[in-house]
Amino acid sequence: MAYQTTARQNWWSLAGSGIVAILFGLAALLWPGLTLFVLVMLFAIYAIVAGILEFVAMFRAMGAGTTWWTHLVLGIVGVAAGVIAFAWPGITTFALLYIIAVWAIVQGVVEIAGSFTTGRFLLAVAGLISILFGFVLLANPLAGALALVLVIGVFAIVRGIVLLVEAVRAPAAPAMR
Repeated sequence: MAYQTTARQNWWSLAGSGIVAILFGLAALLWPGLTLFVLVMLFAIYAIVAGILEFVAMFRAMGAGTTWWTHLVLGIVGVAAGVIAFAWPGITTFALLYIIAVWAIVQGVVEIAGSFTTGRFLLAVAGLISILFGFVLLANPLAGALALVLVIGVFAIVRGIVLLVEAVRAPAAPAMR
């Protein structure tokens, strides 16, 4: 029953994160000639907004008496990654790649762990996508900035779609039982 209540209350958090991810991904794909600085700023905004949404979801989960720690961890990681990107916008492509890769892997691990406590299968899928994306970035550190922009764009769009599907499914969960 706790999962059903949390799913109904937090569908907007999943939807918001999915929309932000899709918009970020589209921006990266539609403007592949972006300078690294603009890419860093877009990533920073995306990570901070996603982190803030996780903090809001955490407080709602705490109020509902359900699992909240996964939202806390994701919020901290998202905001930290965004702040780091804002604080050092002149970082190299490699530094940006490592920040994004580590963020994606941690995000994915926590989402998979959270999916086990909440029973949300698509959250585990989003987590797996994040982990795979992070390792793809780490495995190809010599990829050029354009390739990095395209990979990030595709990742963000796929992840956003998965989160939106989970958001649509979340409010319907109680009716399925």
